[in-house]
Amino acid sequence: MDYFPAFLDLTDKKCVIVGGGEVAHRKTKAVIRSGAKAYIVSIEFSEKFKDFPEESCFLIKDEFNSKHLIDATLVIAATDSFSINKKVSYEANKLGIPVNVVDEPSLCSFIMPALIDKSPVIIGISTGGNSPVLTRKIKEIIEVSLPSNIGLLSKVMGSWRQRVKERFNSFDRRLRFWENLMDSDVPELVFKNKPSLANQKIEEQLRNDSSKNTIGEVYLVGGGPGDPELLTLKALRLMYKCDVVLYDRLVSKEVLGKVRPDADFISVGKSESKHTVEQHKINEMLILLAKEGKKVLRLKGGDPFIFGRGGEEIDELAKSDIPFQVVPGVTAASGCGSYAGIPLTHREHSQSVRFLTGHLKDGKLDINWRSLNNKQETLVFYMGLLSLPTICEELIKHGMPPAMPIAAIEHGTTNHQRVVTSTLNKICQEVSVLELKSPTTLIIGEVVKLRGQLSWFG
Repeated sequence: MDYFPAFLDLTDKKCVIVGGGEVAHRKTKAVIRSGAKAYIVSIEFSEKFKDFPEESCFLIKDEFNSKHLIDATLVIAATDSFSINKKVSYEANKLGIPVNVVDEPSLCSFIMPALIDKSPVIIGISTGGNSPVLTRKIKEIIEVSLPSNIGLLSKVMGSWRQRVKERFNSFDRRLRFWENLMDSDVPELVFKNKPSLANQKIEEQLRNDSSKNTIGEVYLVGGGPGDPELLTLKALRLMYKCDVVLYDRLVSKEVLGKVRPDADFISVGKSESKHTVEQHKINEMLILLAKEGKKVLRLKGGDPFIFGRGGEEIDELAKSDIPFQVVPGVTAASGCGSYAGIPLTHREHSQSVRFLTGHLKDGKLDINWRSLNNKQETLVFYMGLLSLPTICEELIKHGMPPAMPIAAIEHGTTNHQRVVTSTLNKICQEVSVLELKSPTTLIIGEVVKLRGQLSWFG
């Protein structure tokens, strides 16, 4: 983090703005809106400064010197002279006063973010001074998605804080109450400008003690093949709602970074022939955590119902009467195929696709190899890197042409993606030379030939 974000209470505080032009006027407007007393130092002033109330804006017609900074809480340099701005920065830093120099990040001890003001909800957005245009774009995206009455909701909830604190001695009980409240129809009532009805609902929930729900919930979420932008909206919402997350090895760091940062993170990852946590232990952990009242995120790579043992987990949850939700994810086959420019089906190349696991059990693959010899069908092997020699040998042995195209896709959909295309009789050597690592997805079939013309990602 390049800058520490903070919100300052500037009510009735002295803020010095050096400069009398258009930029200085904008900065003055911002500090006055925050309740500050603005002292403007300049030889000349824009006519616009006359619009500010005299009790909040004081025009000092003078060349800047250090005496103007006495008792100042904040300083902003907004002149068109680099030497003056530099002097302001120097004097403010010498006195230990936070200073911002417009368009000169190197002279700033703080930067002013773009603001979304839905008071008392204030959102600050910054790119560290690198790209004001990007900052503005991010602001547009956030502002469009926010309900217009989000500020009113904050005020309504704030008015109940003391009552809730008196009602519940435990922090966890208070937290649970507020979370249940946010999941109720109270926010929607406020957004519809019905605060009186919302307050009635809060009173009812407080009286009925909505924090008593001791059973939590489990969210079984597919994290996709790696690119966080492939996550569904529902997945993102639940990822930020959870109290604790149990995640697999195949979940990318980028996807994991979308989880609520103050949640408890528990790795239960599995690799070939090695389980960090045995499956039955994972099932037990999910049940135990939910019974503690936790919102539990079970985050899996790809889709939880495609070689993800998701069905086993929710079966155990159902037996224990634990509420759960399942959120599908983009499975490795479609994600890796798409990012490699290999459609799984394509007219005149393949009319069907079959998903198979390359996971070895007792050193063997329990597969009906003869049934796979279909030129019009695409085969996708999950977890097939270690068993690649066996897969190629058995397919050729059971009639598939040695020249059948095959692709090995390492870390598909991510910036680390590598794609090797070859044939069944040559792929093992090429994969070995390039030292591909897991996770690697295998795609076998005539569709692999299309990569040459359809490749777009890498």
